[in-house]
Amino acid sequence: MKALLGRLTLATAVLAVSACAQKANLDEGMYSPKSLELARVTFKGGKTMDLTVGIGSGAFHHADDPANVFYTVSDRGPNVGCEETQDIAGVPDTTLCMGDDKGKVFPTPDFAPSIYKIALNADRSVSLLETVTLKNYIGQPVTGLSNPIKVSNTEKAFTVDGQLLAFNANGLDVESLVKMNDGTFWISEEYAPSLAHVAKDGRIIERWVPAGLENDLRGAGYKVKGVLPGIIKWRPLNRGIESISVSPDQKFLYFAMQSPLANPDAKAYKSSDAVRLFKMDIKSAQLVGEWVYPLDDPKSFKSDNAKKERKQNDVKVSEMSALGMDRLLVLERISKTTKFYIVDLKSGTNIADTRWDAEVISPSLEQLGVKGMSEKGVDVLNKTLALDTDDRKDMPEKIEGIGVVDAQTLMLINDNDFGIIGDATVAVVVRVEKPLF
Repeated sequence: MKALLGRLTLATAVLAVSACAQKANLDEGMYSPKSLELARVTFKGGKTMDLTVGIGSGAFHHADDPANVFYTVSDRGPNVGCEETQDIAGVPDTTLCMGDDKGKVFPTPDFAPSIYKIALNADRSVSLLETVTLKNYIGQPVTGLSNPIKVSNTEKAFTVDGQLLAFNANGLDVESLVKMNDGTFWISEEYAPSLAHVAKDGRIIERWVPAGLENDLRGAGYKVKGVLPGIIKWRPLNRGIESISVSPDQKFLYFAMQSPLANPDAKAYKSSDAVRLFKMDIKSAQLVGEWVYPLDDPKSFKSDNAKKERKQNDVKVSEMSALGMDRLLVLERISKTTKFYIVDLKSGTNIADTRWDAEVISPSLEQLGVKGMSEKGVDVLNKTLALDTDDRKDMPEKIEGIGVVDAQTLMLINDNDFGIIGDATVAVVVRVEKPLF
């Protein structure tokens, strides 16, 4: 696996000079990577599948880069939910997961989550210019395997042969990123959930986790600090921090939970329409803002409701980009339908460090939902629709990355889940009708 990633990096680095030298051509439409093969795997007693490198879990465009150059990120690597092994791999979970339908099968357990620098070319291809593999402080690649979390919840990991994999404290399920002016990165991930500062060469400088969870991640091979609100450790599994953005002055990070918290239980998460959105001071590592982001009615996602009625917990926040100080573009989706909303934080009540962050409160923020919080005197954020993919033709499903090129141009990229069900990675350039800033 390491040799394969090395060949990918070497081969694509040759394209860097020519791709960057091209005049940026960002006509609207689809752009596709030429080749991102990862591995061929066979499930014990089941199917053989060809996997590709999934580069679209998040995206970012830095203002100093050419208009056609972006940074993207992979998540934890190929995985199949144990409850899906029969449908996807042709093997029951009793064979691959010891009957644990909450776990995940990892076909390539040595996969290291990575940051990718890409270029969109005039011929509608996508070139991979650079791969930055995430590493611990001594330069060893981290994994995408589940963390040994005890204070909240985690999930077991299995091989394609049905063997139980050990938990790994350095494992990251990365979902979004921003590049800083000094060349470092900030990423968000779902396991803890957490934010992590990453050096230019991919070494984790430090990882911020919910207060009280830091001891569970001792031995990660990098610094871990419990500075995020403790309440967010009660994210549902696989519904952690899937979005991150940075203020124009690079003093603050914004991030949102993918879904309402399971607070105090899963019932609250499944029915709630209230997502927490946060603002952190980078220098002091202090929370300075928290707001309630209102999720749309699931019935309003037209393409996703074409065959069956979708539920409230199908709606999620998967990406976010800063348009200005305290002004954000938020990606809200189910799968086929994706909406992009402009949000000004001045429109809502800042509830940071209030009773709504207490882990024992009844009813909780999630139980009250948007209507109940409004009745309690908390103004939820106002949203202005900038783009709805239901109004466009030929848009990819599961869009998870946004690169803001200018006030009316966006590069969007999908998470193809490493091609497990045959999906390809696609980048698409769109122009919005009204300027975003």
